[in-house]
Amino acid sequence: MLVSRSPHGIRRYLLFGGVLLALGLLLKACEYFPESSFTLASESRLPKWITLPSGRTRANASVTMNYYSFPWSYASFTLQDTKGRVIQKGNGKTKCGAGFQLKDPPQGFPSGYPAYVPITVNGITEIVEHRKMEPIFYITDDSTVWNQYRVLGCR
Repeated sequence: MLVSRSPHGIRRYLLFGGVLLALGLLLKACEYFPESSFTLASESRLPKWITLPSGRTRANASVTMNYYSFPWSYASFTLQDTKGRVIQKGNGKTKCGAGFQLKDPPQGFPSGYPAYVPITVNGITEIVEHRKMEPIFYITDDSTVWNQYRVLGCR
């Protein structure tokens, strides 16, 4: 026995499918439009989750970091060679919301800086440092910063 569906029921399913498709495309498009983008300072060490292939040195590789806040907050990292070829990629979860500042910030920095953002990639947490409003970031090993991060208890 054949059961016929009303044209209204089919339209409803098509509309629902169209909405799901549009939402999926919107989420995928966000990957191409970061909230902000930064380059690792040449004098900064690489994050521990980045591994240079043999034969490569820190001097002939660059790291970019992009922050995304939709649909959730995360950061993506891309290691490239001097010709722009991608060597390694990784995504990390940001912690402490938008980050934190030291309770007693050092002198000589603009207001609101340095700012710190803990990021975990593949189970390894590093703290990204922004020294001023510029498209550069650093990886910090400063024990004062790490101690405050532990006190904050951001998970």
